[in-house]
Amino acid sequence: MRVLYFHQHFSTPSGSTGIRSYEMARRLIDRGHSVTMVCGSYGGGGTGFCEKFVDGKRRGIIDHIDVIELDLAYSNSDGFFRRARTFLRFAGRGVALAFSEQYDVIFATTTPLTAGIPGIFSRWLRRKPFVFEVRDLWPELPKAMGVITNPFVLWAMSVLEWLSYRSATRCIGLSPGIVDGIAKRGVDRNRIALVPNGCDLEIFGRDVEAWRPEGIAVDDLMVVFAGTHGIANGLDAVLNAAVELKRRGRTDIKLLLIGQGALKPELQARATAERLDNVLFHPPVNKAQLAGLMAATDVGMQILANIPAFYYGTSPNKFFDYLAAGLPILNNYPGWLASLIENQGCGFAIAPDDPGAFADALEAAASDRVALREMGRRSLALARSDFDRAKLSERFVDWLEMAKDDLK
Repeated sequence: MRVLYFHQHFSTPSGSTGIRSYEMARRLIDRGHSVTMVCGSYGGGGTGFCEKFVDGKRRGIIDHIDVIELDLAYSNSDGFFRRARTFLRFAGRGVALAFSEQYDVIFATTTPLTAGIPGIFSRWLRRKPFVFEVRDLWPELPKAMGVITNPFVLWAMSVLEWLSYRSATRCIGLSPGIVDGIAKRGVDRNRIALVPNGCDLEIFGRDVEAWRPEGIAVDDLMVVFAGTHGIANGLDAVLNAAVELKRRGRTDIKLLLIGQGALKPELQARATAERLDNVLFHPPVNKAQLAGLMAATDVGMQILANIPAFYYGTSPNKFFDYLAAGLPILNNYPGWLASLIENQGCGFAIAPDDPGAFADALEAAASDRVALREMGRRSLALARSDFDRAKLSERFVDWLEMAKDDLK
């Protein structure tokens, strides 16, 4: 089976962003299929190419994946209109590839929602099976965040969402809430599979050289957030907790924010202005380096803004990286991940917008390292039993193999 796979923000492990599509593509290849991956140039990603673009693209084989990287640069720091322009250009060039490439199944994963446009054209004009993977519910999330308020844009996105779901012969949702959201748009649940983000145990579950950034002592409680510093992440909650910890005199608890994003300069400026020397910032690192950092970490932070649409409608990469590294997790919003943490006893599920509860949880972690290590062991056990990427990718490949015959 030949799969034409669209992921605008694709990365190999050489990048600093999620590698779900890389691992899924590799599993397809291991099962005897071929994959052509179409992507843009994402600021946090890494395709492995170093040569210059020719006619707006570069193409080659990376780890047996046929990768087409389009010269469409994207960064989390880009403004709304620049992002929208990049998304639409990627969709337009993707449509052209959907008509010129040879394949049996077309697959597209969000974000952005426009990634599904090549699949829509392929489904109706080339009569190819189309599998649509939904990582976030759009336009529900940007509307709830207040990022998009223009009623026409929201209407257009709603139409595109509906058309994508109805054009897809099969859908994949990354969380229970996403599956429910797809079904509420009229898609038969028999056409929807739940395949959450997974734990890369081969990266985080092996022996690596542990390291800590300068400024964090070996006996400090190192608490890490590894991800995008954007509006959705609500990282002021971490700085608010840092204020409370400093007020309590807990100089032994260090909060490390590693990554990039539009709000990083603002967060750094606030930390400097308020003299929060218990907060440190670090640029993003690749997966191998991140595994070494996680090996020295005491608690992983799963932080999001307090928006109800996030409670069941997200499946964050960082959460599963923490599990794979065997870390206790501090989660600051309700929902399916908070329930997992509480039911499995693998961390701290605290109320949102409560710096006191945040600080209390970290003081409890610092005071009982034995209990903390036991939480970490339960995290790793959960990673192995329920979220092993190798097992989830088999479910993914099964779903695509069945899709090949959807239109026969």
